[in-house]
Formats: sequence, C-alpha cells, structure tokens
Amino acid sequence: MVKEDKKNKLLRAVGVLGIGLVALNSTIGSGIFTLPSIVLDQAGSASPWLFLIVGLSIITIVLTFGKLSSYFEDSGGPVLYTTEAFGPLVGFSTGWILYISRATAFAANSNALAMYLGSLIPWFSSGSGRIAIITFICSLLTWINFTGVKDGIKMLIFFTVIKLVPVIILILLGLQYVPIEFFIDASFPPLEGIGPTVLIIIYAFVGFEGATFISGESKRPQSSMPNAIAMTSLFVCIFYFLIMTVYVSIVPDSTKSTGALVSLGEVLFGPSGLIIMTLAAIFSIGGNLGAIMLAVPRLTLALAEKNLLPRWFGVIHSKYSTPGNSIVFLGALSLVFALSGSFVYLVIASSLTRLLAYIVSICALPIIEMNATKEMRKKSYKLPGGYLIPGTALIICLWITAQSNIDAWILTFGLLALGLILFALARRSIQSTT
Repeated sequence: MVKEDKKNKLLRAVGVLGIGLVALNSTIGSGIFTLPSIVLDQAGSASPWLFLIVGLSIITIVLTFGKLSSYFEDSGGPVLYTTEAFGPLVGFSTGWILYISRATAFAANSNALAMYLGSLIPWFSSGSGRIAIITFICSLLTWINFTGVKDGIKMLIFFTVIKLVPVIILILLGLQYVPIEFFIDASFPPLEGIGPTVLIIIYAFVGFEGATFISGESKRPQSSMPNAIAMTSLFVCIFYFLIMTVYVSIVPDSTKSTGALVSLGEVLFGPSGLIIMTLAAIFSIGGNLGAIMLAVPRLTLALAEKNLLPRWFGVIHSKYSTPGNSIVFLGALSLVFALSGSFVYLVIASSLTRLLAYIVSICALPIIEMNATKEMRKKSYKLPGGYLIPGTALIICLWITAQSNIDAWILTFGLLALGLILFALARRSIQSTT
C-alpha cells in the first residue's frame, strides 16, 4: 500500500456523518424524480419491490467498496484501487470510465431538468425550447464553476438543504393512504424480462463511490468509510421503496407521468403540490448537476497531474484559480451528449459505464489483499463470509451489464478509445521531454 506522507497529509476531519452526506448527495439526484413512471410501465405493481431488491443487491457492491477503502489512507477511490492492483493504464481507464459515467449522467439530468421546467413553462418541452434550456443549463453551470469554486459550493449547499424535505413529507402523508393489500397482491413480471428495467433502476442507486474519494480526509477510514456508505445506501434503498409504494398505490393511472412525484404532489395537495414538487425536482436535479460540475473536472485535473492525460487538462486559470480547461471540456462534452441522446439512453449509458468501473474495482480486491501487509489486513474492514459478498457483487454487476443494449456499448467503447488516445498522447509527451 502507498505510505502516508506525514509531512503533507490531508486533515482528517470528516466523520461518519460527513461521509454519509457526501454519499447521500452523490446518490440522490434526478433518479427518484424521473424513474418511477418509467419503471412502472415495465414492472407494474412490483415496481417498489424491484427498487427494494435492487437497492439491497447494491449493498453488496457498497460493502465491497468499503472493504477496498479500508486498505487505503489516501483519497482516490476506484482510480486508486485499480492503479494499485493493475497499474497506471487500468487505473486511468477506470478513472476515464467514471468520468464518462458522470458526463452522461450530467447530460441525462439536464434533459430531466428541461422536462420539469417544461411542466412550469410549456415552451421548454418543445424542440427549440429543450435545446435552448439545456444549452443554458450547461453553459451556466460551466461558467459558475469556471469563475470560482466558492460559488459552486454555495449553490450546491443551497440545493442540498431543500432537496429531501418535500419528498419526506410526501412519504409521511402518503403512507396512510396505502392499503394493506398493496403489500400482498404485487405480481412480479417474468424474470427474463426485468433485466433492462434493473439497468434503469440502478441509475437511482449509483454514485456512492463518490464518498470514497475523500478517504484521505476521513477519521478512521478503515471503519468510518464502510459503515457510512453502507448505512447511507440502506437509507436510500428504504427511502426509494417507500416513495415508490406511495406513488404506485395512490396515484391514478390517468395522472401518472414521467414527472412521477409531481403527480403524487398534485394528488395529495392539489395544484400547490404540483408546483412544490416541481420546484423540489428542479432543486434536486440542479444540485446534482452542480455537484457533478464541481467535482468531476477535478478528476481530469488529477489525471493530468499524474501525466495520465495531456497537460492541457491540468491548466489552472490564472485569474479564477480553477481547472478551467477541464471544466470547459466537461461542459462541452455534456452538452453534446444532452442534445444528442434521450434521457433513457443516457441513463443506460451512465449505468453501464459506472458498472464497468465497479467490476474492475471488485476484481482489484484479491490482488490488493495479497499485496497488503499483515498489519493492513488486520486493520481492514471485515466482511462476513470471506469473498462471498464481493463475489456476489461481481456476479450482480456482470449480470446487469449484460442487459445493456448495443448502442450503449458502442458509445462506451468509442469514448474509452478516445480516452486511451489522450492517455497515449500524454505518455508520449512525457517521453519526448525526458
């Protein structure tokens, strides 16, 4: 394992609560506001249970990441794990795949935000309106983060504070109208037909790995990181199950729409509920977009600083002291994705790329354990059953990725090829100067 530099180490000030909040905000974004009606169309009354099953399955992946994080005292997450196990090429590829997953998520969520804005101002639902608002969203967030991290953080805090309260109120008020029969009479669709649905559902649960990037700043990372992300994932799982239960059981079929929680708010509170939930969705999605634009350019910056991407990505703006080139690149790439792909297509692409990063990270675990010192193995997070949980996590990831369509695979490998070209250019540049 990489030894901690005592002279230049990060302040370990982040506890379980702080890690949990990072994981929570990295996970809950647009998914719960956009996916319920899509999943309902495919899975019917079993939708809440399918959310619950997928969420509980994801915990095996979360626990595996907790185990991985306990071997490291530095920040870095999946990039750190895979670099340690397989070398810089695989480490870079993992980082680049995660980068693409966030860029496609940004694009998907931009489309979701345009949809919700369209419920308030119908013009945004038109072709020209959609193009205009998505272009504005990408440009605005790029500019805000380009001109200073403080503004980006302030915006993120604002969105985070108000994101969950309206949804929790809906759950508390809506559960009293859920009939007992709902929990008994659910009928599951055929197993062979739920694969594509699961691939869409998983979009609502991914993102927890963002918390592992702050291992270097966490207190007692060997225990606090695994416990925090596991508890957060369990909370998210139950949270989604409850909101899906309320939505499916009490919203009439005639009013179900892509804006699921907007329909639910209208049923419970009338026109005011529609407006409140629309605004809640806008704030939640906006917060998620802000988080992506704030954090993800730091990934390409870090890769450039390690000579894994061309130095252009590592340029710090002289006036604003931000990774300006990386921010602009992400904004431009996300805009292209957002304007050229549908929400569902981008969700599938984002889920697929994220799962590929999970697979490589899980495969890194036995190598990391083999190379670890006895002291590190003793201090590491203990999983019951040895490799039973990581093995289960690997099987789940492989099965879900197999459900993806050919278009998402083509996009993934095409963008991976672009990353490898940039990697080769960076390495060649280093060789030419030595």
